[in-house]
Amino acid sequence: MKRALLIMAAITTLAAPAMADEALAKSKNCMACHAVDKKLVGPSYKDVAKKYGSDAKAVDALAAKIMKGGSGVWGAIPMPANPQVNEADAKKLAAWVLNQK
Repeated sequence: MKRALLIMAAITTLAAPAMADEALAKSKNCMACHAVDKKLVGPSYKDVAKKYGSDAKAVDALAAKIMKGGSGVWGAIPMPANPQVNEADAKKLAAWVLNQK
């Protein structure tokens, strides 16, 4: 019984950061245009992770795009700037997106 409780505690601990960052994405309205596994207005987070996952500078680059917006990388529809997202949250979101492989 104790072993089962330890396993459940470990699983919960590992899942908590991923869920917390998804909650952050929802709270910053990212999920209005993006989804984890399918294209909406913008690319899926899995596609972003696939494209930028091997780039060591990706967290900083994606954080800048989250805050300032961007265009031309994923098609004709530009990503608007998100002034409600501070740099720390943008980096947390970018890191979470890059883990959606």
